Amino acid sequence: MLSWDEFDKEDAAEPVKGANTGHAAEAAMDKLDSAGGAAALEARAVSANDSAAVARAKAALDKLDIAEGLAELEGSAARVAVDEKRMINCRADLNQLVPFKYDWAWQKYLDGCANHWMPQEVNMTADIALWKNPEGLTDDERRIVMRNLGFFSTADSLVANNLALAVYRLITNPECRQYILRQAFEEAIHTHAYQYCIESLGMDEGEIFNMYHEIPSVAKKAAWGLKYTRAISDPEFNTGTVETDKELLRNLIAYYCVLEGIFFYCGFTQILSMGRRNKMTGVAEQFQYILRDESMHLNFGIDVINQIKIENPHLWDAELKEEASQMILQGTQLEIEYARDTMPRGVLGMNAAMMEDYLKFIANRRLSQIGLKEEYPGTTNPFPWMSEIMDLKKEKNFFETRVIEYQTGGALSWD
Repeated sequence: MLSWDEFDKEDAAEPVKGANTGHAAEAAMDKLDSAGGAAALEARAVSANDSAAVARAKAALDKLDIAEGLAELEGSAARVAVDEKRMINCRADLNQLVPFKYDWAWQKYLDGCANHWMPQEVNMTADIALWKNPEGLTDDERRIVMRNLGFFSTADSLVANNLALAVYRLITNPECRQYILRQAFEEAIHTHAYQYCIESLGMDEGEIFNMYHEIPSVAKKAAWGLKYTRAISDPEFNTGTVETDKELLRNLIAYYCVLEGIFFYCGFTQILSMGRRNKMTGVAEQFQYILRDESMHLNFGIDVINQIKIENPHLWDAELKEEASQMILQGTQLEIEYARDTMPRGVLGMNAAMMEDYLKFIANRRLSQIGLKEEYPGTTNPFPWMSEIMDLKKEKNFFETRVIEYQTGGALSWD
């Protein structure tokens, strides 16, 4: 039986001096490795106290071939150099997070963590009273609230499914994968937030959650996004050819530039404008936090798309550029139609024509962000306050809005 007391005494009896320090330290570590390996083997031995089930488990592990597992971790036989890391089709070990190649991806992960929030933190009391009051909101305002909760309650689920079932598997950079995991969690929080709003207001959950099937302007947006997921969500789909790499790039443009970069903006502007008028302030506060999350998602996605273009310039040919431009223009048109459906007449200090200008302004931004020509020259932002909402740091009075049952990890006591 190994005695750690004896092991320590042996080390103490071998003083290390001068130039031999490095060699002695290596020898000590080798001795520690040897002792650790022996101790692990000893733990595997079947003892008289082991049940038959435990003995079978130990025997099964005796046959475990670690080489077989390592072979599945492509390139894991060696330590990864920064230059070996790539956005897609990388053969380096996906499990080696550092050294970072894309510091911006890690910073976005840290920023996302710093922006953490939960729906239950938001006080919905005023919203509930206003919603139940027959005179509290106009028909136009109620329509806007219901339409937007109907679209967003499923839209974030579509994004999360795309991330978890397709994009995460196909992006081969570890620090980007780290952010994608954070984003997927945030999408879950957003879906939770919409559910929390719907439940708090006592809405018909079946009606709201099925709008993406039943309301044409909502269904068209969902259907448009889903068609770009079909190919890459197939478990057999893999990148590595020009066509499959392009298919992934199309998906990223569809989801980051259009679904999150255009489809969200009409609804967010409507709800946040309502909050600016001191109406549905709890719903507006949730949308404000969600919008800030989505802004980070969008910026991350744009960086990923542009990095793939840099590393694979052959993909970004005239055909794909035209296709990407059409995707953004189609998304803009669908959002314009959604704006007209949700507010057929002026409401909340805005109208469909103003929203159309805003969406064209946003579309120009998306086009230019991925290196394409703007298609709506001369358009300006009629809602500059939207930029202010996205740029400000998250602030709230936790004594008024935070429920006492919820604590972040740093606030927990482990005594």
